[in-house]
Amino acid sequence: MPTQLWWVSPMDSPIGPSLLSTMATQAPGWPTTAPVTCWNTSCQEGPTFGSGPGSVEGVKDGIRSGFLNIDEYMRSFTDLRQGLDRSGSTAVCVLLSPTHLYFINCGDSRAVLSRDSKVGFSTQDHKPCNPREKERIQNAGGSVMIQRVNGSLAVSRALGDYDYKCVDGKGPTEQLVSPEPEVCVLERAAEGDEFVVLACDGIWDVMSNEELCEFVRSRLLVCDDLEKVCNSVVDTCLHKGSRDNMSVVLVCLPGAPKISEEAVKKEEELDKYLETRVEELLGNCGEAGVPDLVSVLRSIATENIPNLPPGGGLASKRSVIEAVYNKLNPHREEEGACAGGEEESEEGGGSTAAHLLEALRQFRLHHRGQYRAVLEESLAAYHVRGESAAEGAGESRRTSDGDRDSDDDIQEQPASPPSPPSPPPSPATAEPEASQDAPAPVSDSSSD
Repeated sequence: MPTQLWWVSPMDSPIGPSLLSTMATQAPGWPTTAPVTCWNTSCQEGPTFGSGPGSVEGVKDGIRSGFLNIDEYMRSFTDLRQGLDRSGSTAVCVLLSPTHLYFINCGDSRAVLSRDSKVGFSTQDHKPCNPREKERIQNAGGSVMIQRVNGSLAVSRALGDYDYKCVDGKGPTEQLVSPEPEVCVLERAAEGDEFVVLACDGIWDVMSNEELCEFVRSRLLVCDDLEKVCNSVVDTCLHKGSRDNMSVVLVCLPGAPKISEEAVKKEEELDKYLETRVEELLGNCGEAGVPDLVSVLRSIATENIPNLPPGGGLASKRSVIEAVYNKLNPHREEEGACAGGEEESEEGGGSTAAHLLEALRQFRLHHRGQYRAVLEESLAAYHVRGESAAEGAGESRRTSDGDRDSDDDIQEQPASPPSPPSPPPSPATAEPEASQDAPAPVSDSSSD
């Protein structure tokens, strides 16, 4: 008897939207060798889906083959073939059958299952420093430096990234970067399984598995709009200082938390308390003047505030504080936004540092395997120009009374290293059609 299957997957990728669209609509075998034909959050009903051990292994083999097939198929894309696009993408997916949950991971995006009010399962990130990954990289003639493949790429498995898949004599799963997914299978627990969260590393940079599950669970107790829950996750991670791409998909299962009147009441009391505190801080400023948003946030952060969302803390309520602040002090809204950036810089390592890290990340992205050589050449050229300018400045100071020709007065100035190009836009994430018998996956994405 036919059953409906669901394949859900966000993508963490600098691939352009045209390529992503092509992958979603034209890529063959994703994974057609398994008894289901799916891509991203779209899925078709398949034939009878067995639950025996042989069937499970067959599905796992089909998923692996599907990943290898699509990675090979992507090589034919014009931009990738001509070297115009040298990017890649991680992939984390979940395939839901009536009896099993198949977790599929390739890269450092991650999926977690909340079961019985705790983390029941999580995928493992594929990082170059992992012993198994490091061994494969070294066997392919590469190295792991600063926890990156050849000092450049931060993941050891991905789709695309063909600069790292050109070692002669090595198969696709033996290259510096492998497209082979890791597939884990769990039997479903009808009552205990609550929800699955799939997210890229921008989320996990600032939230642990436990924190994210606790936060999502607390939001489901006060809100049944899954899109708003996903927005809360992204906003909270942004306020916690995440500077990477952020995409999140939430799949609620039959055991997911339902709206609780008690939780809703506590949430309303918390919002009211925060609104009152902002009003008091702005009303008691006296001769010192109206405090900026950073000062308000810092003051509230020192207090013992009850009922803050677990896993999210005060960062999850920053939008409430900002809304009240801007309402009471509209002329300082722009200044408050700037101040908020300063506050985030302190939490995230400084705005200048954050911009520098982003510049280096983009530099690595566009130079890939030649990253170290290009960077060293740029720094060396910058150093030489700086020394020349310093020598010229010293010579100028030794010359007096203006006896030198005008040409000798020209000082060579140090040049800045090349700036990386702007990051490409992040692809949108599709949503599945609603179904009465299927889980409701909801996605949200944000790029810094």
